[in-house]
Amino acid sequence: MEELKPTPASLSPLTPLAFLERTATVYGDCPSVIYNNITYTWSQTHRRCLQVASSLSSYGIKPGHVVSVVAPNIPAMYELQFAVPMSGAILNNINTRLDARTMSILLRHSESKLVFVDCLSRDVILDAMSLLPPNTKRPTLVLIADDAEAAESSVTDDFCCAYESMVEKGDPGFKWVQPHNEWDPMVLNYTSGTTSSPKGVVHCHRSVFTITVGSLIDWGVPKQPVYLWTLPIFHANGWSYPWGIAAVGGTNICLRKFDGPTIYSLIKRHGVTHMCGAPVVLTMLTNSTNKEPLRNPIQILTAGAPPPSAVGGENISSVEIESVLYTHPAVNEAAVVARPDEFWGETPCAFVGLRDGLTQKPGEKDIIDFCREKMPHYMVPKTVVFKDELPKTSTGKIQKFVLRGIAKGMGSSKGSRM
Repeated sequence: MEELKPTPASLSPLTPLAFLERTATVYGDCPSVIYNNITYTWSQTHRRCLQVASSLSSYGIKPGHVVSVVAPNIPAMYELQFAVPMSGAILNNINTRLDARTMSILLRHSESKLVFVDCLSRDVILDAMSLLPPNTKRPTLVLIADDAEAAESSVTDDFCCAYESMVEKGDPGFKWVQPHNEWDPMVLNYTSGTTSSPKGVVHCHRSVFTITVGSLIDWGVPKQPVYLWTLPIFHANGWSYPWGIAAVGGTNICLRKFDGPTIYSLIKRHGVTHMCGAPVVLTMLTNSTNKEPLRNPIQILTAGAPPPSAVGGENISSVEIESVLYTHPAVNEAAVVARPDEFWGETPCAFVGLRDGLTQKPGEKDIIDFCREKMPHYMVPKTVVFKDELPKTSTGKIQKFVLRGIAKGMGSSKGSRM
């Protein structure tokens, strides 16, 4: 026993990136990612991730730099969960539903050096870049699109290249940057900003590794599951399952957007065994018009059932909405509470008192349109109720419990899809 000494095999820093390397060896010919008509094997995914990591290094990305991703659950988004940290950089997934102002704040705070941008988020990220202070160095932009040829032809001066170009030009033999210490940062997330501005949350390699292993054990995920990506990967890193599904050699069923019929179709076509999602996903399935008996049981992991003022899994700050409402020239006072919603569970309901002496009073649509220009769409009030005066305590504080009762008495709002 005295002769035992540490070796690389017994003393390597813990990192979930090693899962991909192992799975490419053990399950190399098995499907890793399926998206529309595209299917990759684990050996292909491993190679593509190495190529992207190699290209990042050639663009000057160094260990400790932040690389951001603004994309839905498509193959590139999945690959970047590995490729970015394999280059030594820190991964920063950004919610695609954020507005340009918020994205600009995150890019500035994170000091992101490069941003991968899905084609449908192109305009909002360019708007976000325009809002950066003049003395702030702009991050390099890479365009992601489903059609590689279309992406290449649509790359403008704002973008350095298309994602698939980085894959093609990268070195498949690249020696990925292993962490020197398992406490090295791996991902940078941001809080939803429910009570104040979003705050950065850093996870190290060890943290992500232990969260991933714990998630697999707690859920009892077996070898080679078929996992449907109904949970946005930008939400808390997809609850660690990008790395978890790699660890067990599963198949990732990716999708850009979804509804009830789409989910049922993919479950039937691919024999889905596992999926995660906010309660709104279960609502979609329950209310779908084309429900059919499933051929195999499916395990569903959900969370947040839902918390107050949660909209489609997004926590919303009533204070932030109210602060925007108060900037409207016709608004004298405002308060926001949650109203029941048949689809989302709850949506913001704004109670507004207008200033005296207005020659032209705004309507509900005017207030909603005003908010839509100044905040993410999921935060915009879906209902606006005008009151001569909002109920207050003797000290002048607005009685939100009274407003909540009114909103609840209005019943569930219908047809809200944001």
